[in-house]
Amino acid sequence: MKEKLWGGRFKSFTDKNVDAFNASIDFDKRLWREDIEGNLGYCKMLGKAGIISKDEVAAISNALKEIYSEIERGDFLFDESMEDIHTHIEKALIEKVGHIGETIHTGRSRNDQVALDTRLYVRNSIIEIDSMAREFQLALIEVAEEHIDFIMPGYTHLQRAQPVLLAHHLLAYYEMLKRDRQRYKEALKRTNILPLGSAALAGTTFNLDREFLSQELKMDGITSNSMDAVSDRDFAAEFIFASSLLMMHLSRLCEELIIWSTAEFNFIEISDSFATGSSIMPQKKNPDIPELIRGKTGRVYGNLISLLTTMKGIPLTYNKDMQEDKEPLFDTVDTVKKSLKIFAMLLKEISFKRDNLYSATEKGYLVATDFADYLVKKGMTFRKAHNVVGDIILSAQKKGRELHEMNLNEMKKYSDIIEDDVYKELDPVSCINNRNIPGGTGTKMVRDALIKARKDLEL
Repeated sequence: MKEKLWGGRFKSFTDKNVDAFNASIDFDKRLWREDIEGNLGYCKMLGKAGIISKDEVAAISNALKEIYSEIERGDFLFDESMEDIHTHIEKALIEKVGHIGETIHTGRSRNDQVALDTRLYVRNSIIEIDSMAREFQLALIEVAEEHIDFIMPGYTHLQRAQPVLLAHHLLAYYEMLKRDRQRYKEALKRTNILPLGSAALAGTTFNLDREFLSQELKMDGITSNSMDAVSDRDFAAEFIFASSLLMMHLSRLCEELIIWSTAEFNFIEISDSFATGSSIMPQKKNPDIPELIRGKTGRVYGNLISLLTTMKGIPLTYNKDMQEDKEPLFDTVDTVKKSLKIFAMLLKEISFKRDNLYSATEKGYLVATDFADYLVKKGMTFRKAHNVVGDIILSAQKKGRELHEMNLNEMKKYSDIIEDDVYKELDPVSCINNRNIPGGTGTKMVRDALIKARKDLEL
C-alpha cells in the first residue's frame, strides 16, 4: 500500500473515517509559507552536504518557488484528502520534478519538520504582532498628547481616589504594552531555534550541517537534544501566555471605556462609526468593539489552557496529541492581531468630555491626601493628619459640602495650623502639579514621559 508517504509497511488502506479524523490539512495549510521556506533551506543544506547534486538543488528550489507563487496567486488547489501541509507540498514537488523531489525528505522526519514550521510561524507572528502592538502604543501616545491637560479622577476599588491627568492614565496602558512587547521578544529567543536534524527523535545518520541551516533560515541557534526538539511546544505555550497577558491589558482598558461611556460616568463618547444600536430601543448606542475585545480575551485564555492540557501527560517524544497545538495557536494569532488593529483605530474615534472629567474630581473629597500632606508639611505627623482630615470630611459630609467649600474657621476647629494657604492645596489642578516626581501624574513628568515614550518607539 503506497498511497501514503508512510505506507510502505501497510497492506491495506486506512479507513476513510480514520483519514478524515487524522488529517490536519484543513487547518495546518496556513503553514505553507513556513513549510516551503524550511524546504528551501533544507534543500540547500542537502546540497552543501553532498547528499544531492547542484542540479537537483536547483530543480527542487525552482519547483518550490513555483509552488509558492501558485499558492500566493490562489492558483494552487488544496486537496483536503491530503493528510497535512507537509505531505501536500512534498507531493506537489514530486509532481513537478519527479523522483528528484523524493530526496527532499532525506534525513528528516515530519516530527522535526512540523516543529520547524511551527517555530517559524510563531517567529513570524511575534514579529508582526510586535509591530501592531507598537502601533497601538503610538495611538495611546497620540491620544494622550492631544489631551495633555485633561484632569480626571483616579480610582481605587472603583471609588474616586485622587485627581490624575488623563494622559497619565493612558500611559499606564503604554507601559503594559511595553512589557507585553518585551515578553514577546524574550519568547522569540527561545522560539527561533532550529530543530531540523533531530529527525523522528534520535537524530539522523546523515552528516547534516545544522549550523549552516540555522543561519540560512535566520535562526539563532540549534536545539541541543533531539528528543526534546521534536516534543517541545513550550515556545507555543509561551507565545499564547504572552498573548493572554496582552489581551488582559486590552480587556482592562475596554472595561474602562465601557464604564466611561455610560450615562452614569459620561466621560467619553464613541463615534457612531465604532458603535452599534439596539433592534428594539432606538436610544441605544452600544460599545460593541470594547465588549468584543473583552470577550475575546477569554478565548485566548482558553487556548492557553487547551495547549497546556494537551501537553501535560505526553511521554517523550512525539505523539499525535500534539497536532492539537495548531488550532489554539492559530486562533490566538488571529484574535490578537484583529484586536490590536481595531482597538488602535477605536482609540482615535473617542471623544473625551473634558468638563465632565474635571467636575468628577471636585466631588468625593479627592484632595484629602493633599490636605493631609499639607498638615504634615506644617509639622504634624501623617497619622494624626490622616485623622484630622478624616474628622473634617465627616463634618463636611454632614453639611453636604466638599473640602474646599468649608470655611477656614470650621477647619481650624480641628487644627490651629490650618491657614488660608490650605485652599490652594484643595484645588485639583494643584494636586496634579504637586506630583512632579518621576513616575507621577504631574504635568511636567507626564510631558517628559510622552517624550521618552516616543523616543523609545523610534529605537
